[in-house]
Amino acid sequence: MGAVPAPFHKEGSPRNKGEDSAQHGSTQTGKRPLVKGAILVAFLLAAIAVVRFTPIKSYLTPAGLGRFLEMAGIWGPVIFALVYAAGVCLFIPGTLLTTLGGAIFGAYQGFLYVWVGAMLGASAAFWIGRTLGRDLAASLVGDRLKKYDEAIERNGFATVLYLRLVYFPFTPMNFGMGLTRVRFWDYFFGTALGIIVGVFIFTFFVGTVRDVWASGDWRGLLSLKVFFSVALFVFSFFIPKIIKKIKGE
Repeated sequence: MGAVPAPFHKEGSPRNKGEDSAQHGSTQTGKRPLVKGAILVAFLLAAIAVVRFTPIKSYLTPAGLGRFLEMAGIWGPVIFALVYAAGVCLFIPGTLLTTLGGAIFGAYQGFLYVWVGAMLGASAAFWIGRTLGRDLAASLVGDRLKKYDEAIERNGFATVLYLRLVYFPFTPMNFGMGLTRVRFWDYFFGTALGIIVGVFIFTFFVGTVRDVWASGDWRGLLSLKVFFSVALFVFSFFIPKIIKKIKGE
């Protein structure tokens, strides 16, 4: 007898159905990063549009936000921290939000509330980037860039700390780090330490000027506190160069 021919699988047979299902699943998996990436882009564009074309920008002044927080009473600091966090995700410049914190709450309380709000915003933006953009970023990273992605994963804390100290743009970095393989807690603690210096210097400077303005005594501009705050503010612009020099760049 001749060899028994292999069974012929008609379209729609269990075997072909399994193959079709696998191919369909692979296609769906391949599309998922693109869909998430499109959602991320849409979110970023919507965030920019909300700030630019809605009345929200009328609250981004010491007077406007101050009145709103005053109505919140004892919850004002909590509301401010949440507003700061939302502002970070909406691409409102961190410098503006920090200035508002110093102008409304003063040097020391402003520092605390700004730091908390910045950490909340940085964490939220990171997870938005990680959830919606990481898969697409991983699919686009070639072999040449893969080693840098792996290096960030190995040295996440040091990398984030360094970039924060040299004043890498705050909001783009929050979202961008979510696209990398850096561990969240490395990112979190690197950010927590890295922004302390800049936040304190800026809120101390703004808060000190606010106190002099509120007192109406312009002789206060000659006080030691004002000179110290100005010196710190000027020094902050040299921090990136100092860090890079120490690092040997």
